[in-house]
Amino acid sequence: MARRNSSWLSLSMSAMQLGIEAQSVIALRMMKVSAGGAAAEAEVQRMISEKTEAALDAQLQIGRSAMSGRLDLAPARAIALYRRRVRANQRRLRAGG
Repeated sequence: MARRNSSWLSLSMSAMQLGIEAQSVIALRMMKVSAGGAAAEAEVQRMISEKTEAALDAQLQIGRSAMSGRLDLAPARAIALYRRRVRANQRRLRAGG
């Protein structure tokens, strides 16, 4: 029983970290968009396409988990996918990209 609790705790912590990381990306993106110009337009378009792609990839990940009989792993895998994407955006935006 302790293992189930620790996996829920781990999932909760990962979700919380995703929220914090996402707020950082939102702030970085808002600064870029507020500057205006072609870079801002490109960022908005990129943001829309990335969100769509991430949602589709998460659905595929959940489907794969279900088809492999490990639906219990789907939430953690989906959060991990989003965290990788958010961290990539953080690195890109901090580097000025």
